[in-house]
Amino acid sequence: MEPKTGLVLGYNGIHPFSKVKITDRASVQELLRTLLDPLEPFFSPQKARVKCPGATAVRFDQTASEVEGICRPLWGLACLLAGDGEYHGTEWWIQGIKSGTDPENPEYWGYPRDNDQRMVEMCPLGYALAVAPVIWQSFNEKERENVENWLGNSINEKNMPNTNWLWFRVFANLGLKKNGGKFSQARLDSDIEHLNTFYRGGGWSNDGPEGIHQMDYYSSSFAIQFLQLLYAKLAGEDEPERAEEFKKRAQTVALDLIHYYDNEGRSIPFGRSVGYRFAMVSFWGALAYAGVELPEPLTWGMVKGVVLRHLRWWQTQPDIWSPSGTLTIGYSYPNMYMAENYNSPGSPYWACLAFICLAVPADHPFWTSEEQFPGDAIPKIKELKHPGHIASYLGNHCMLLSSGQACSYPMKGTHAKYGGFAYSSAYAYSVPPGLFTLEQYALASQLGFSDDGGEYWKTRRKCEYAGLEHRGGGAPVLVSVWKPYPDVAVRTTLVPPAPDAPNWHLRAHRVAAGREVMTADGSFAICNQRAADGRYLDPYDAARCEGTHPKIIGNYDLYTPDGWSAGREGAFAVSKGAVGIKALEDDIGRAANLVNADPNSNLVESRTVIPTLQHTIKQGETVWYVSAIYAKPSGEGVPKETYLDGWEKPPQIPGWLKAEMDA
Repeated sequence: MEPKTGLVLGYNGIHPFSKVKITDRASVQELLRTLLDPLEPFFSPQKARVKCPGATAVRFDQTASEVEGICRPLWGLACLLAGDGEYHGTEWWIQGIKSGTDPENPEYWGYPRDNDQRMVEMCPLGYALAVAPVIWQSFNEKERENVENWLGNSINEKNMPNTNWLWFRVFANLGLKKNGGKFSQARLDSDIEHLNTFYRGGGWSNDGPEGIHQMDYYSSSFAIQFLQLLYAKLAGEDEPERAEEFKKRAQTVALDLIHYYDNEGRSIPFGRSVGYRFAMVSFWGALAYAGVELPEPLTWGMVKGVVLRHLRWWQTQPDIWSPSGTLTIGYSYPNMYMAENYNSPGSPYWACLAFICLAVPADHPFWTSEEQFPGDAIPKIKELKHPGHIASYLGNHCMLLSSGQACSYPMKGTHAKYGGFAYSSAYAYSVPPGLFTLEQYALASQLGFSDDGGEYWKTRRKCEYAGLEHRGGGAPVLVSVWKPYPDVAVRTTLVPPAPDAPNWHLRAHRVAAGREVMTADGSFAICNQRAADGRYLDPYDAARCEGTHPKIIGNYDLYTPDGWSAGREGAFAVSKGAVGIKALEDDIGRAANLVNADPNSNLVESRTVIPTLQHTIKQGETVWYVSAIYAKPSGEGVPKETYLDGWEKPPQIPGWLKAEMDA
């Protein structure tokens, strides 16, 4: 039998996903179908596996990778079916589950071992069984027994990572329970009780036990909050107290999470696994699904707006697709540099969590309300105590100042994903595509140190101390103490924007150097392409409102005088808005330049440049750096002539900071 030819995106081809006019529930249903349809040619003969294009390896076996390929889209299909929607390919998944759980089938998925990736994929399967009765009803007695054996009873005695993974076993058991299958209530209860030990207050759960500070999207939309709300919906009648507690946590944390999304529809990329893309908004649909009463001042129009604007923004990212129309590993374009070692070609379909909104009834206020912006209903600056953030929505973008989070295990680019000083919805973080010179390290929103003349660099990864403190009459700041080397101590203070200088935030670093080190303090990364022809930016042209100062000199002739300016004069780049950095401290010799970051280092823009301040600290010296970081993104209603309006008016060093510097 000839393989089916699916979608082919040729030169400038437009994916059907981007053609859907998102206005209502029916349009979001259609959006999901455009995501599922391109998978058809990649199903195995017995439908048990989906081999998404890519062929890249992960830390687990190929079979598990292809199990991801079939199970992760189930999040979307199950939500569609739960909301009385229809999909012509539903039978593919039903047949696939039958084949994959049958030990005598050549496409059998295999029983999970300890800490097995198959455990993760049991979660969408368990949820699908719980909410889409057509799946279980399609199985005969033997097929049901196979599902029972594979889904619940093969996982209940296995070791699992002490993280959000425990929720996956909960849903494996819950899916069987809802259908009268064989499951373990004792294991379900013990897992939830252990997961409750991750709770820290204010609605926030840590992704792991004490000693780890990791509150990224797994704490909200990717896993913990999301699955708590699904559990509250599905098990609420049997366990009303537990369900009420989960809904209460969601009410509380919603007032923090609303600060992670901007009016353009973008979310703030932060932490690992952001290649799950539009899953970043799944929390908001889950609020409606679980019947949570929104806390003031949030409205269902605001919640609907967050979700639909986010989906529309992804429609404007044409490079997220493979030529066959499947999702790729990456963010705004295919990118293995940012990928985790557990991201297989099928992994990105965790994005289907976003379609939980389709399980919300059509008459719910989520669907009947008019879209709204949060606007002035939420504060422009807010302290987020538990994740260690200060959120800002001044200067036309959502931004998080951040201190103290770190991944609990070795992760590629971990310093960039958690250790950065600032994370923006408009200017995404950058990861290192290599480990040789600044151009490869791409230190956007980071302070780097090198003790070998600039070949290798170290940045903030883990803090010895990190805290939300207050200065100058109660204004919030983030303070962290960290050591790039055992004999180099850094105390960093992050100061959020102020209404009179909305495009600026400050970083103050006190550095005590026990060895000679070069330093590099980077601003945000910005697109390094001319609007007219896509070539690299020229020196700034006021007539075109585009370019850089000083000029970009690349990484071949770093000592060209035209490529440098004094630290107090700073460096800026103007393309999609403007970013820059200036030194505010008394002149100690810092100089500014444009680091021409290696391609594909940034999550959103494949070609970027990073305005940076550089210096060398002698052994035994203690210095203070005060860096002012400028960011004014492009956007609707922002004339390009205004991109640099605030550049010549940086904030002054606050009096309280001067006092600390003089002490």
